[in-house]
Amino acid sequence: MSQLFTHARTRGFLRVTAAAVALSSVLLTTGCGSSDDSGRDTEATGAAPAGFPVTIDNCGVKTTYDKPPSRVVTIHQHPAELMLALGLGDRMVGTAFPDSAVLPELRKDYEAIPELAKKEPSFEKILDAEPDFVYGGYGSAFSEHEGRSRTAFTDAGIDTYLNREYCGKKQVTMKDTYDEIRAIGTVFGVPDRADKLVTDLQTRVGKAAAEVEDESDVPVFVYDSGDKSAFTAGGKSLGTDLIRLAGGKNVFADLDDVFGDVSWEQVVERKPEVIAIYDYAGAGSVEEKKKFLLSRTALADVPAIRNKRFVVLPLTATLVGIRSAYAVDDLARGLHPENFQ
Repeated sequence: MSQLFTHARTRGFLRVTAAAVALSSVLLTTGCGSSDDSGRDTEATGAAPAGFPVTIDNCGVKTTYDKPPSRVVTIHQHPAELMLALGLGDRMVGTAFPDSAVLPELRKDYEAIPELAKKEPSFEKILDAEPDFVYGGYGSAFSEHEGRSRTAFTDAGIDTYLNREYCGKKQVTMKDTYDEIRAIGTVFGVPDRADKLVTDLQTRVGKAAAEVEDESDVPVFVYDSGDKSAFTAGGKSLGTDLIRLAGGKNVFADLDDVFGDVSWEQVVERKPEVIAIYDYAGAGSVEEKKKFLLSRTALADVPAIRNKRFVVLPLTATLVGIRSAYAVDDLARGLHPENFQ
C-alpha cells in the first residue's frame, strides 16, 4: 500500500466528472470553430497584428510579443486544455504529462497533437518540436536541475509562460483562473474568446455558490495521497477557495502552503464531514484510496468515514485552468446535495 500512495512530488510543489458535460457548451462557443481573431491573416503582409506588440509579466519574467506564438509546447495537462478551450489547437506542436482523462469534448483535438513524453520531456526533446513558446503547468516544467530553466529556453530563443499558481506569492483563488485565461488570450491575440470563456465560467461558479450561500460551511478534508501521513491541500491552494465557494471549509486551511503533510491524528481531531479525493494517475485509483481510508481503524469515528461521504475531483479540476470553475459545482452538490434535488 505504501507504494500506491506515495506523494506525487514531481508536480512542482513537493509533489470525467459531471464537469465534462457542463463544460461542453462553453467549449463549443469559445473553442473549435470560432472565428480566428488572432491576427494570423497579417502574417503574409508582415504587418503587426491588432493589439501587438504586448508585454506580459509572468512570475517576474517580462516578455514582449510582437505577434502571437505559432508553435506551442504545453507541459502538463491543464495548460493544454486551456489552449484547446480557446480554440488554439492549431498552434500546438506538442503536449506532455497528462495526469487524468482528457475531457471528451477536447479528446480528438488533444490526440491530434504529438505527445512528447508521459512525464516532463527533456530540454532536447522540446527543442526537437521547434517551438516558439513553452507553457508549463507546474513549477517542475521549468526545472533548472533537469536543464529546462526558463533562462535556458530564453537563451534558445523560445518564450515561456508558467501557470500563475506557481509564482509562489500568495494564496491562489478563482480570480487567478480568470486572470490566467485572459493573460493567455492576450498573448495569443484572442482576448474576445478569453472574455467569453471567463464570463461563462464566472456564471457557472455564481450559480453553484448561490445555491449554498445560506448553508453552514461543511468541514472538508482533501486527500491527495499518503499512508503514513496524509498529503493534503493547504490554505494557499486553489482547492481551499473552491471548497469555500461550494459551501465548505478546508479543515487544513491553516496549513501555510499549497500542499503539505499532516498526521492522521490531526485528521481525526478536525472531524471532517466530507473527504474530497483528488484523482490522478500514479497515486492509486479512487476505489483504492477509498478502501484505504475506510480500512483505517483510527479514522472509524471521523464523520466523513462513518457516513462514507466522498467527493471525487480530477486533479486537473483543482488547478488554475478551465475545469476549476466546474469543480465548484461538483463540490457544492457533494457538500449540500439537498440543495440540488
